Amino acid sequence: MVIDPRSHTPVYVQLADLLREQIESGALAAGANVGSETRLSQEHQIGRDAVRMAISLLRSEGLVTTSRPFGTRVREAPQRRQVELEAGSSVIARMPTGNERRTMQLDEGVPILEVHGPTGDVELLPGDEVELTRPPNA
Repeated sequence: MVIDPRSHTPVYVQLADLLREQIESGALAAGANVGSETRLSQEHQIGRDAVRMAISLLRSEGLVTTSRPFGTRVREAPQRRQVELEAGSSVIARMPTGNERRTMQLDEGVPILEVHGPTGDVELLPGDEVELTRPPNA
């Protein structure tokens, strides 16, 4: 896929689509460096602002993480643990507040699950690390 500056689709969306395709196909494996802003800008002949916006979009989708000094890397798929819901429990999925994201050390784009127990207790779980199951007779 080549980025077309004359397209109705913004160039940052085109770059995000291109990188997303590479991630989903395995061409960019988990932990792989996506490339610096400068390299991506030069390689695709687009501005650094467009590269920043594309990376931001992929970060919000939970596909990449950015940290110093490592740069932007493809996000590792987290190990999931099973959490069995008690009978009478309910779950609400939502995006975390900034404070919740920092406290739970969540990457951007990762939702949290609010598990409301039958007695009114509430447990917050990272949406990318758990698999909710129901009791056998629920």
